[in-house]
Amino acid sequence: APASSRLHINAVSPLTGLLGSSNIGGNFGRRLRTCGYDGIIVRGASARPVCLEIGRSAVRLNDAARLWGLDTYQTQDRLDQQYEKGTIDSLVIGPAGENLVAFACIVCNKDHTAGRTGLGAVMGAKRLKAIVLSPHGSLRRSPVTPFAKAAVADYAKRIVQSADYRIFSRRGGAGYVQWAHDKGYLGARNFGQRRLEGDSVFDDAVLDDTIRERRGCRGCPVHCKAVLQVQSGASAQRLFRPEFESMINLGAKCGLRHTAAIIELDNLCTRLGLDATSTGTSIAFAMQMAEKRLLRERHTGGLKMAWGDTGAMREMILQMAAGTGLGGFLARGVRHAAAEIGRGADKYAAQVKGLELTAYHPAALLASALGYAISSRGGDYNNVYASLEHRWTPEMAAAAFGTAKAIDPAAWQGKGRLVHRAVLVNIMIDSIGICKVPALSMIGTFDLVPEAELTAAITGRPVVSEQLMAVAQQVATLERWINLRLGMRPEQDDLPEMFFQGPGPTIDRNDFLRMRDEFYEAIDWDRAGWPLASVESFQLTAPFD
Repeated sequence: APASSRLHINAVSPLTGLLGSSNIGGNFGRRLRTCGYDGIIVRGASARPVCLEIGRSAVRLNDAARLWGLDTYQTQDRLDQQYEKGTIDSLVIGPAGENLVAFACIVCNKDHTAGRTGLGAVMGAKRLKAIVLSPHGSLRRSPVTPFAKAAVADYAKRIVQSADYRIFSRRGGAGYVQWAHDKGYLGARNFGQRRLEGDSVFDDAVLDDTIRERRGCRGCPVHCKAVLQVQSGASAQRLFRPEFESMINLGAKCGLRHTAAIIELDNLCTRLGLDATSTGTSIAFAMQMAEKRLLRERHTGGLKMAWGDTGAMREMILQMAAGTGLGGFLARGVRHAAAEIGRGADKYAAQVKGLELTAYHPAALLASALGYAISSRGGDYNNVYASLEHRWTPEMAAAAFGTAKAIDPAAWQGKGRLVHRAVLVNIMIDSIGICKVPALSMIGTFDLVPEAELTAAITGRPVVSEQLMAVAQQVATLERWINLRLGMRPEQDDLPEMFFQGPGPTIDRNDFLRMRDEFYEAIDWDRAGWPLASVESFQLTAPFD
């Protein structure tokens, strides 16, 4: 299927203590299937660094002592030297994962990351430096029916003919940073503002004139990735183009508007194996703490910080990965840092359930605000990708959610029902393995009808969208019970007080509570946030049953 190269990774998060999950593109997901496997479960921990090698005929653990300490790019290059180039795909961690940074990420093909919830630290705790797929020989494939070919062609056509195809294929997610700035959607300067000063938030020429190679996941018509030749000082570097989240979280959120510097810092995060979203949010928090004189010398080690200070940001990123200095202090996340600082620092810690917030300002998009609060993995837009809030027409909203105000970013009415739809659709898109960019940002039906037609055609089974929605509802309830069993309290479905009392843009708390109540009712949880279906009676059913 087009854009079906996604891989979902789960573990208990070292950052939140709750259900951790992260989704990654690249070639690993497809390569795993050619090895004959649907998934991998890794239990226990090794006494020494190892690399898990999976082939069609054997699975083994190899010594990885010589890889330990290398960054993710170096690790990938070393693995390519050990095997015939082009014959493997791998998931690797960098120094951040080895040093158990709570928001360490996992990297594939150098420019794809499973960034959120610290799953790189889980691999680090297991002493698992890499998972390598090394298939040999041929794997017999099922014949592709004319019906399946037609469905694949139709889905690809929907992607290419979408209004957003040109932007994503030319600039990737970075192409929407200026749009978000113009709309006032940004969480600039640690969410103290909704846009940076001035008309432009980045230099167009750096993104457009430095492209040396366009890239994309296998089987995807979008090709949203790119290699850039960026001038840095006296020399030029070949760097990967950041996506939307990295551009904002390392840029506007930290008061930085220098595009080449943002690109360099994003690539540094990937090399070291750090989630750029949590990294940028943590740095922005530290900058605000310094501005308010709430950081002590024992925290900063003499490091001077100011909004947009590239040198300070680079140093903090290096310290985070190494677990030293101010960066090491931030490496357990802003919730932990704020608790240790005290003196009201928690008011400025942009996190939900321990996970740092992504790029959008909650006060600008109320569906995103509610999505941050109720997401099963914490404060994250991509887990409750609610782009229908600014894509649908009032007529579509009125028909689906009972009020045209559901797509008014500033109105609370209908937001609970809208976010319920977004939760279910996101769960199923992740479950069938389609990328959310073409499915939700480009096709954007949010009804699972195109995806059900595609699934039915490829599997040869009579799947309809209502079945997929029903399974997604069961998954949402199961995730909720997992989190409750892990110690989450329903009252954690909330936003930090900074978004209700300022000093930056705010939300009316009563409006927020109305949205949350509406969501609980739509998803069939009680008013306190507990599922009405008991976990003892819970049984997940497949859509083919």
